[in-house]
Amino acid sequence: MGVSEKVAYLKGLMEGMNIDASSENGKLFKAIVDVLDEVALEIEDLTDEVMEVGDGLDVISDDLADIEELVYDDDDDDDDDDDDDEPVYATTCPECEEEIFFDEDYLEDGTIVCPNCGAKLEFDAEDLEGEEDDD
Repeated sequence: MGVSEKVAYLKGLMEGMNIDASSENGKLFKAIVDVLDEVALEIEDLTDEVMEVGDGLDVISDDLADIEELVYDDDDDDDDDDDDDEPVYATTCPECEEEIFFDEDYLEDGTIVCPNCGAKLEFDAEDLEGEEDDD
C-alpha cells in the first residue's frame, strides 16, 4: 500500500468515526490529513521524476557504451593493423645515445632527425638490408 492509499484510508477512518470537522479536534485531524495528502502527492511526483531520470541515465549509459566501443575498439584494431603491415626500425643516436624508432618512410629517405637532441642521422638503406641478411 502506497502513501496515497494510506492517506485515503485515514480520511475514510476519520469520516467513519464521525469526527466533527468543525470541532477543535476535528479541525486538527482534517488539517493533518490534508497535509499528509499533499505530502503523498509530492512523493508520487518525485518518484515519477526519479524514474524518468533513471530511464534517461540508462539511455545515456547505453549511448556512452556505444561511443566507447567505437573509440576504443577501433583504436585497438588500427594499432594491430599498423604493427602487422608496417615494420618499425630502431637505432641509437650517436650524439645523445637515446634509442630512436622510425618507419620505412624514413628508411627510404636515408636521414632522420633525432627527436631528443635534433642531430641529423644519415644511413644507407642498402647497408641495413645487408646487415639483416647476415643475421
